[in-house]
Amino acid sequence: MQLVIETRTASVDVNGRTYRLPQRPVAVICFDGCDPAYLETGFKAGDLPFLARCAGEGFGGSALAAMPTFTNPNNASLVTGVEPGVHGVSGNYYLDRVTGETVMVTGDAEMRAPTILAAMAAAGVPTAVVTAKDKLRAALAKGLPIGRGIAVSAQHAASVREETHGIGDLTALLGQPEPDQYSAELSLFVLDTGIALARQGRSRLMYLSLSDYVQHRHAPDSAEARAFMRAVDERLGKLAALGCLVATTADHGMTDMARSDGSPEIVFVGDVLDARFGPGATRVICPITDPFVRHHGALGGLVRVHLRPGPDAPDLGAVLATLRDEPRLMEVLPGAEACARYGMAPHMEGDLTVIARRGVALGGRATEHDLSQLAGERLRSHGGLAEQAVPFLLSEPLRPEWLHAHPRLRNFDIFDAALNGVETER
Repeated sequence: MQLVIETRTASVDVNGRTYRLPQRPVAVICFDGCDPAYLETGFKAGDLPFLARCAGEGFGGSALAAMPTFTNPNNASLVTGVEPGVHGVSGNYYLDRVTGETVMVTGDAEMRAPTILAAMAAAGVPTAVVTAKDKLRAALAKGLPIGRGIAVSAQHAASVREETHGIGDLTALLGQPEPDQYSAELSLFVLDTGIALARQGRSRLMYLSLSDYVQHRHAPDSAEARAFMRAVDERLGKLAALGCLVATTADHGMTDMARSDGSPEIVFVGDVLDARFGPGATRVICPITDPFVRHHGALGGLVRVHLRPGPDAPDLGAVLATLRDEPRLMEVLPGAEACARYGMAPHMEGDLTVIARRGVALGGRATEHDLSQLAGERLRSHGGLAEQAVPFLLSEPLRPEWLHAHPRLRNFDIFDAALNGVETER
């Protein structure tokens, strides 16, 4: 799709949607892994005064995330306003059917659609994208003109430079050290950067993407999760106090995938297929795989099965029937059907798409996963339909006519809501 800038009407058209240029600072937050249960717990405990105010006086609802419910596809959907089938990023990790090699998505090569952020910056709106993980920075900032835009990550905060990132050393700006990538501080650093940019008037439109490290490790009612939620709520309140319209959603929820004894509940799909069709008959791709393996051990709620090419390939119908006999699987679909049903990108899909039931993790083969990476914690992960419901909150009300036009909210409606749907602009 082509990006069209229409300055005469103070708007930009991106991927079939029209977005008004913001007349006041707007901060859109991707609260990575924020399952609705974290908000429910925080609201009941009185831990989240700002988000509770959003729900009561602004807009508080839920939306469906894009499938699969992984980080890369949903962040890409949020900044483009479309499903993975349009923007092209349908996983963190995929099998290139042409080369036969696996690819980890760590840059912008897979992005096939322009972003709202690039369009706004090109139209003269000071725009910033701040990510927790550097793997997202390049993809989300694709096409963003540095100079009119800022693109940085908390993970590499000390190495950002004005000429390449639009701003200098973030650690000096914030007076904080570069955070550890496996810490709550990684997300809080993102929000602190947004607050600093708002105070300095460096950005009128910000996209702040957090990490789900805490949610992978800690259940909603744990002391660690509640402390993290309070810290996030406080910072979102500061953004609003600085004059920002704050719009918050998530890329996916989070599900406990452990048995009562604490051991993970896993279906190793490759082992199931090896037992029936022999080793090497199929290849199982876990799209959750990314550089942050300690989060989840590369175990999630969706995997893709590729059949061995050639005349000795197993019969697709037989493979389908074998997997459908496994009671812990929710859906096993031919890849083309899965793409049509859930808006996923065909070039990243397998011959079969396998989605687990709630509370069940999927892996390739047991020998391919190092469960010691879980460090004795209960496995909490995402990727399937069970993690599709996410929060959708704004600090100001949405116009009834906008809501009427969006009866089934998606998380990637968040920019549309923030820029076109608010009741008033100050």
